[in-house]
Amino acid sequence: MYTYNVTIKIEKHIRLQWIEWMQNVHMPDVLASKMFENATLSELIEPIDEEGFTFVAQYSCVHLDNYNQYIENFAPLLRQKGFDLFGNRFIAFRSLLQKFS
Repeated sequence: MYTYNVTIKIEKHIRLQWIEWMQNVHMPDVLASKMFENATLSELIEPIDEEGFTFVAQYSCVHLDNYNQYIENFAPLLRQKGFDLFGNRFIAFRSLLQKFS
């Protein structure tokens, strides 16, 4: 099992709009690619960040090829939609995790 992990730091004043967009638009768009089985969104509670908010979006897939196809065929457009909406009011760090059973 693989987890595509995206850690996102956003400015304080876009918090509610960004959460709504993630839950109702972006994450459903990622899942619509059929490359991931599920998605979760979590908010970092500690340590407290005085400058903004930090969230973690995680998308799970069984096959590494699904992740690679997503990165190549879907990620550029979906990332651009976020930049078009929020500009430079957020920053994202991406990583890939492998779960051991």
